[in-house]
Amino acid sequence: MKTKVAINGYGTIGKRVADAVAAQDDMEVVGVVKTRPTIEAKFAIAKNYPLYVTEVSKKQAFVDADIPIAGTLDDLLAKADIVVDCAPGKLGAENKKIYETKGIKAIFQGGEKEGVADASFNAQNNFRNCIGKQFIRVVSCNTTGLCRTLGEINRTFGVKKARVVLMRRGPDPGDSKKGPVNAIVPNPATVPSHHGPDVNSVLPDMKIVTSAVIVPTTLMHMHSVMVELEKEATTNEVKELFERAPRIITVRAKEGIESTAQIMEYARDAGRSRSDLNEIAVWEESINVLGNELFYMQAIHQESDVVPENIDAIRAMTGLTEDAVRSMIKTDTALKLKKWW
Repeated sequence: MKTKVAINGYGTIGKRVADAVAAQDDMEVVGVVKTRPTIEAKFAIAKNYPLYVTEVSKKQAFVDADIPIAGTLDDLLAKADIVVDCAPGKLGAENKKIYETKGIKAIFQGGEKEGVADASFNAQNNFRNCIGKQFIRVVSCNTTGLCRTLGEINRTFGVKKARVVLMRRGPDPGDSKKGPVNAIVPNPATVPSHHGPDVNSVLPDMKIVTSAVIVPTTLMHMHSVMVELEKEATTNEVKELFERAPRIITVRAKEGIESTAQIMEYARDAGRSRSDLNEIAVWEESINVLGNELFYMQAIHQESDVVPENIDAIRAMTGLTEDAVRSMIKTDTALKLKKWW
């Protein structure tokens, strides 16, 4: 029997999670929730996702737009085994009250505070800690990227300390309301930023300090990572580690991938839906070990890297499997990601 998944919020992340759920053979989308009759609502109907509204008062706008509605969020939750909350940031804490009342398991996204859930989640690092939980939070796109690469390094060589500078995109490509347009903005202006503590919600022993700026681009985030290693390593050993690791790819400037723009073009040429790149892209040329210090640069596709994590979180919480590797292989096979196994 398939796990029945509700998606509350069908925007940037929600529509991607819905498609990823639909691609799995052990789960199904029983409905998605919208608050307004936007074009995304019409696309949901076109994909045969039953469409629900948050409350009865929202229904008339959909009727006027000639978009069929299957019911309200309450109706949808009655049919679901688990809900993936993809509502805009900070609304998850309010939605949690509804999920508690209904006694349904829920997954929140990284825009919510850590305290909204019983645990934070990253499949490569703490899958087993989240088995059977009622509420978990898939950490943000930036934190997911750092957990993937730093987690692999820590398991193989040990991390004495990590220092990371995050260059964050301004808005998503489809957002015309945010900036900056002609500025680089410290975000926050204080150091450390919140990203280090967020990594610690998954990797509690990681000694990490982060700082962040927002830059005027929409495509991706980029991280410059500096790691002091516990054990000796060579540059080639780290390159081989990243080549083997799940949900990490190495890209090469010498092959024409010199920027985040070329990474997005690579995803398009690879035939990825919406030109998404669910993996973390590390520039091979940037990987360098000097003494016991490792340096590398990685790019994060903020719209899609957390999508496979949501799928694995569903399996961990609902008991579909207790094996992280098995879950990741199923997820990545369905999404046609790098065949790392």
